[in-house]
Amino acid sequence: MHLHGLLSFPLTPFTEDGKVNLAVLADHVEQQLAAGPSGLFVACGTGEFTSLSMQEYRDVVGTAVRVAAGRVPVFAGTGGGPQLARDFAAAAAETGADGLLLLPPYLVSSTPAGLVEHVRFVAEATPLPITVYQRANAVLDPAAAVALLDVPTVAGIKDGRGDVSAMLRLVTAIRTSGHPRAAEFGFLNGLPTAELSVQAYRAIGVESYSSAVLCFVPDIATAFYRAVSAGDAATAQTLLAAFYLPFVALRDLVPGYAVSLVKAGARLAGLDVGAVRPPLLDPTPAHVERLAEVIAAGRAALHGLRKAA
Repeated sequence: MHLHGLLSFPLTPFTEDGKVNLAVLADHVEQQLAAGPSGLFVACGTGEFTSLSMQEYRDVVGTAVRVAAGRVPVFAGTGGGPQLARDFAAAAAETGADGLLLLPPYLVSSTPAGLVEHVRFVAEATPLPITVYQRANAVLDPAAAVALLDVPTVAGIKDGRGDVSAMLRLVTAIRTSGHPRAAEFGFLNGLPTAELSVQAYRAIGVESYSSAVLCFVPDIATAFYRAVSAGDAATAQTLLAAFYLPFVALRDLVPGYAVSLVKAGARLAGLDVGAVRPPLLDPTPAHVERLAEVIAAGRAALHGLRKAA
């Protein structure tokens, strides 16, 4: 399950009365697949995993698996306390998921060695390959990262901390460990709006990244990915200046906008994904208006690039 390139993290649509909207989810997943990601990660952070009941989770994962129909692997989020993470992992396997993204353990902080034991505990209950999400209270050090190689189903690490120097230490420790699995182990850049850090992470050997903006501006997201992959610095910088940096400035105004602003963008794109669930808040009308302006500026820049080419 060594992934590469652009990764999709679909939203979870809700109806006006707060139920999961599986019909819209199916359309959303199909649109994401059309953008050409190498994998789908459903019911994760962008998909509001923490707000889903077990039955809703099964419905979301099952819908994504059905729509994907083997075209790309489908990973499902799992997390909470260790036993709850096991329960969600079992549900993901039963509904046909190809792998798991293990989110940080609920509330409790520990040491890197303790995190390894948490991962091991969850992994013992499922045959699915696991990507460990490093962020918040789930932080690895080089020794712990190498220890993950001894858990056969742990396939990679997704970084959401943004400490490039620390991530370099993990990558180097694993790649030079001499472990039989070292070369196949995967690393993902999972920062919010990862496009801002793609070039820095590529320099340390982390080429794959999650793209939340793929959910509402797939044309910009894929153009940026192609530019970075081709070493087209001028195009990447133009899109950063016109779209990504203004988007991040808006995103950073309110905690939780990393999800709710993306959902607002999907609504602007004509997808009836509904509102976010508490404790997240939907963007204010003024912020939605600003988001529309940022999207328009990004598309104008993209049009100019295409015209110049």
